[in-house]
Amino acid sequence: MSLEVNDLVIEIDRRRVVDGVSFSVADGQRFGLIGESGSGKSLTALALLGLLPDAATASGSIRWNGTELIGMPDRELARLRGDEIGMVFQEPRTALNPIRTVGRQIAESVRIHERIGRREARERAVAEAARVRLPEPDAIVDRYPHQLSGGQRQRVAIAMALACRPKLLITDEPTTALDVTIQAEVLKLLLSLAEEHGMSLVFITHDLAVLSQVATHAVVLEHGRVVEQGPVPTLLTAPSSPITQALLRDATATLWRPDAGDDAKGGVA
Repeated sequence: MSLEVNDLVIEIDRRRVVDGVSFSVADGQRFGLIGESGSGKSLTALALLGLLPDAATASGSIRWNGTELIGMPDRELARLRGDEIGMVFQEPRTALNPIRTVGRQIAESVRIHERIGRREARERAVAEAARVRLPEPDAIVDRYPHQLSGGQRQRVAIAMALACRPKLLITDEPTTALDVTIQAEVLKLLLSLAEEHGMSLVFITHDLAVLSQVATHAVVLEHGRVVEQGPVPTLLTAPSSPITQALLRDATATLWRPDAGDDAKGGVA
């Protein structure tokens, strides 16, 4: 297993907000963390990279390819972030620096981890912009985040996370702020890039309909605890916990419907 989380506990001001969460993600696997707002899924994701708020503490075990991450010095964690493990945050408007061009931001992790020059960094930024299918990549890298649409900003965030070809990509509600059409395009892009590079994917969402298009296995969180886990098709067709049943009702209230023909990959058309 490339990622193993065992008995993860997160406390904020002595209040336990994540309580004994355990799961594992194999090489190349598409894995989901799902739950309602406040379930602890985003805090769990931040703990994987050592990015918890200052008031939060984590205990238990998070092992990446056999190396323990909890308690690892921040300088060593920084070598993993953006290099071996990338992350796409929920709202690119706040994740991107408004006073730096998107090209500089895409190339930043490459310059840090690969120590390339400014000209090569720009060329790399253009290539990454093209890879995430941004229009006119040679021009768009010289623009600022406010000059891009929401969908374009999210593609920039994906390009930033993938610039160093990480082995694991964590995405925290990456399509929540997008309309349905753009959401579908971003999901398709994430899946194609993950498959192209053999990356493991941890996808965080509150939407079971979205999860069904992305992940093969998932854990369901409620109030910081795992209440159910298993293959996504099982969660779709035979949910055992009340919270998963509620998430399924919310999903089927949209255009999505469970399909008995969905394969074991957990995706729907």
